Amino acid sequence: MATSVAVAGALTAHDRRVLTAVNAGASSLSLAGSSFIVVCYLLFKELRKFSFKLVFYLALSDILCSLFSIIGDPSKGFFCYAQGYSTHFFCVASFLWTTTIAFTLHRTVVKHKTDVEDLEAMFHLYVWGTSLVMTVMRSFGNDHKHFGAWCWTQTGRTGKAVHFVTFYMPLWGAILYNGFTYFQVIRMLNNATRMAVGMSGQTFVSDTRDNMRALNRWGYYPLILIGSWAFGTINHIHDFFEPNHKIFWLTFLDVGTAALMGLFNSIAYGLNSSVRRAICERLDNCFDEANMKVAHL
Repeated sequence: MATSVAVAGALTAHDRRVLTAVNAGASSLSLAGSSFIVVCYLLFKELRKFSFKLVFYLALSDILCSLFSIIGDPSKGFFCYAQGYSTHFFCVASFLWTTTIAFTLHRTVVKHKTDVEDLEAMFHLYVWGTSLVMTVMRSFGNDHKHFGAWCWTQTGRTGKAVHFVTFYMPLWGAILYNGFTYFQVIRMLNNATRMAVGMSGQTFVSDTRDNMRALNRWGYYPLILIGSWAFGTINHIHDFFEPNHKIFWLTFLDVGTAALMGLFNSIAYGLNSSVRRAICERLDNCFDEANMKVAHL
């Protein structure tokens, strides 16, 4: 993972095998969840709205982040560089796509703008361009070494500091931005609900409250990034100040929760009511066609 710091040293060979298995297992779950969202987007035309297109781009980033994370024991040289930098690039892209989703929601709901689709090219430039810059900057101060399970690229003190600047600082910036944005959206919707209670009929009020229950889950979106990277952040800071004292349980939580980011994203952003409805309608059609064929036998 892009979050993984040099855990060789104090950890035993058995510890590293456990971490390798945890990383592969959790990354496989994220790969499966993100792939499911991509398949749904490609299969169901009714899902190809702009808002879900951003979720599609998020899932693609998570797929590639998970795929490169699964690669264990890469050979030194080109494959070592490919694993380390590719994982960093797509993990950064993943959490940057969540900021475009938050921005789109805020611009639509709070500012009442309808031009978000015109900003798609800017979103791509922002996400891929920033990810590329952060990945290139990551090479500064790095002492590239290979430690069995993964290709570790930040063994020196300077490299660890650069890794923090190019990964964790943008990450927590995205978390703060998403949290502030969703807070504003939910506050505005709460105000709209209170106005509806005082001014409108019961039917409209009921519909508004139903929408609020569906939209309140947006407040939990920033918690996905926090839950995925909190242990990684703590582990990275600890490793910076205590490089010779590795804590296995902290590294275990770091690797496991970070590798599950794609799964968390696919559940929160992808498995919404529109996706569930499209799947149910497709299954109903399949059952109806099967029943008709049986009836004609």
